[in-house]
Amino acid sequence: MDIMTDGPTLVLSGDFDVRSTWEVRQAIYDHLGGHDRDVVVDLSDVDTCDVTALKVLAVATREASREGRHLTLRGCGPAVRRLLHLSHLMRLVELERVATPA
Repeated sequence: MDIMTDGPTLVLSGDFDVRSTWEVRQAIYDHLGGHDRDVVVDLSDVDTCDVTALKVLAVATREASREGRHLTLRGCGPAVRRLLHLSHLMRLVELERVATPA
């Protein structure tokens, strides 16, 4: 798992699974603590993702909300969206809305 920052955006790439949840969780909370603005977690370059990883994102979203801020997920592909729906975590996270071409 590679984690890079780009302003308020945390960019993840590689395999986001149970082996990388501690590293990602720490990066998210560090990033939230270091920015007064809302934070975006970009999953565009994530190859694989499991439910444990999505739970980390759901809990981080809830914690950010408690502080009056937003944590938004960007670049959730079909597999991640499907897993969010199947695990019922979709209602706990905020996905970035993408404009569809007319």
